[in-house]
Formats: sequence, C-alpha cells, structure tokens
Amino acid sequence: MLYFRIDGLFIPKASTLSQKLYFIEVQFQKNNYIYSNLFSEIFLYLDKNDPFQNWQAVVIYPKKSLEPTQLTPYQELLNSDKVIRIYLDELSPDISSLGLGIIQLVVSQSPEVPQKAKQLLNQATEELTDEPTRQNVLNLIETIVIYKFPEKSREEIEEMLGLNDLKQTRFYQEARDEGKAEGKLEGKIEGKLEAKLELVPALTKQGFTIEQTASLLQLDIELVRKLVSS
Repeated sequence: MLYFRIDGLFIPKASTLSQKLYFIEVQFQKNNYIYSNLFSEIFLYLDKNDPFQNWQAVVIYPKKSLEPTQLTPYQELLNSDKVIRIYLDELSPDISSLGLGIIQLVVSQSPEVPQKAKQLLNQATEELTDEPTRQNVLNLIETIVIYKFPEKSREEIEEMLGLNDLKQTRFYQEARDEGKAEGKLEGKIEGKLEAKLELVPALTKQGFTIEQTASLLQLDIELVRKLVSS
C-alpha cells in the first residue's frame, strides 16, 4: 500500500480555478527522491480529490547544496510557476515573514539565535491577533531556543530572550486576564500538548532523532517513540 505524507497543505476556503492549493515541503537533509515523492503526493491528492484544482508547490531548503543534482525528469515543472524553491541562506535579511523567520531560526548558528528569537517574539506579539495561535508561536520560538542551548536552564533562556519583560507588556496582561476566565494561563504559554504532538512527524521526517525531538518539544521520550512507531 502506498503511503505519502505532505509537510503542509493549504486549502482555499472556496474551491475555484482562481484559488490555489499550496503544497509545502521543508527539506533539511539530502534526499535524492524529494521531487519524485513530492510530485507523486501532489498528483495522487489531486486524483483523489479534485483533478481540476489549481495548485502550487513550495520547497524550502536551508541551503542550495541540499537540493538533488539529477533534476532532468522534473526540470519542466521546476522551471514553471508551479514550483517555488526557497533557499534560506540566500534570503535577503529584509524579508520579514514570521513563518520564514522561524524556519531560519532553526538553522541559525548559536551566536545569532538570541537576537533573532527576540525579534520573532516581538513580531509574533504584534502581528498575531488570534490568541491561541500567538501563544503557540511564542512557545515554539522559545522551544527552538531551548534546543539550541541545551546546557541552559529554562530560567536562563527566559532571561536571554527577555521573556520576563514580555510578561509585563499589555499583551501578556490581557492574555493573563483571558487565561483566568478560561483556566490556566501557564498552560497556554507552555503550548498545548496537541500542538506539540502534531510536530513530532514533521521533525522526525526532517532527520531529527527521537531523542532530539523529545528534547525540542519537551515531551517524554517514550511517548515520542510510540508516536513515531505508530
């Protein structure tokens, strides 16, 4: 039985020819089969759902050297507007996309991490209006930093990122008030368990070991192992 897994799929609210499906593939390790797998996933999805739906694929690499060298069978598609290839190390520092910034943070060298993480925390606080989404993004940024500095305690990480200052902002105070109405604020700040569990397959697919994934997401290693094996 064939089994395919897509890193990300964005489906338009209204399925029309003018609206596109976006297939996202994040590739942080060498894989000579990435395009055969990706296009198989795309066309299988279209065949099983809507063969007439417009689409576009976005492939994200940390650097161009990780892209396969044998591209002949896929060159026409890769040269068309159906596929966008992004190399994070070639992006202009002026690009301010929050999502791309978080991906860049994952591949950043340790000396660059604190300043980049602070910028992303501020950006997420200002740009995201949906509170659960905002809380999860803040938690994800902090978790990436924790993975980058495993020798530091959580308190040291919070001090490094200025999270104590963040907790004094109007945003945090409002979130605390809403948290009181709904239950526990700290549970929101730490991130929902379900959101962390959803990240496990994506991280292991990109080459993170079970131990690294458990450490990054602050999950029990046996739980991660069971999720991967299932």
